[in-house]
Amino acid sequence: MTTTAPPTSRPRRSVLYMPASNPRAIEKARTLPCDVVILDLEDAVAPDAKDAARAAAVEAIKAGGFGRRELVLRVNGLDTPWGEEDLKAAAHAGPDAVLVPKIGDAGDIARYDGRLSHAPASTRLWAMIETARSMFHLEGIGAAARTSRLSALALGPNDLARETGWRMTPGREPFFAAFSLTVAAAKAHGILALDGPFGGIEDAAGLARECRQGRDFGFDGKTLIHPSQIDAANTAYAPDPEEVAHARAVIAAFAELENVGRGAIRVNGKMAERLHLGMAEKVVAMAEAVGF
Repeated sequence: MTTTAPPTSRPRRSVLYMPASNPRAIEKARTLPCDVVILDLEDAVAPDAKDAARAAAVEAIKAGGFGRRELVLRVNGLDTPWGEEDLKAAAHAGPDAVLVPKIGDAGDIARYDGRLSHAPASTRLWAMIETARSMFHLEGIGAAARTSRLSALALGPNDLARETGWRMTPGREPFFAAFSLTVAAAKAHGILALDGPFGGIEDAAGLARECRQGRDFGFDGKTLIHPSQIDAANTAYAPDPEEVAHARAVIAAFAELENVGRGAIRVNGKMAERLHLGMAEKVVAMAEAVGF
């Protein structure tokens, strides 16, 4: 399957995991101010509840009611007893995307993509970057977006820490290389990069710090494990008002007749080049998408 990744201007600031085995959680997800809901069949579901959770997820996807929220199904890996059935169910149900775990290289992307061959064309493939092996294959993984449904890389720091021994320090310093390389691999191929979740549900200051850090590294949004974390992610990953105002000024200045065809102009006392115009257009598109 040859495809082109969809535009990244749709907001994915807040990407909330919800256990597919919990009907109340699924119903609540339909009302929350997150940009994306991930119905989780993997980590959040006990082995003896996997089959029931799969059925509940399919029912929820078919029922809809999630409004503007993007709906993603996280499946179990193909190396588990549930992976094949999860992917069959995902292809039948047709969520906006299917999130697959523990990707090691581009070959894994191809295998999962093949299992989704009968899914609607609109169903994308999202991949978890959470193995030590993936660190050495990120370019190939990102490049797989050209020939598959792949449209997002989602970092999984907990599994990375387990495999590598990296410590989960407050500043997440051991993960800096993983952050930079994951974002670079995604952006080089026009797809999304999502930061991993923050485990301190009651640590508002720590959550805010991680959200700012993730944005500084270039992530498009943050995966979350609790509804109380949504507002912090939405705030951190939305363009700030000054940034939006300047972006609109850049767009307006380049549109003026005397600036048509010019490569660089002065806007509000700052030099703006054509590359800044493209950046400004992305900022404004995101601002409008989140209601600025």
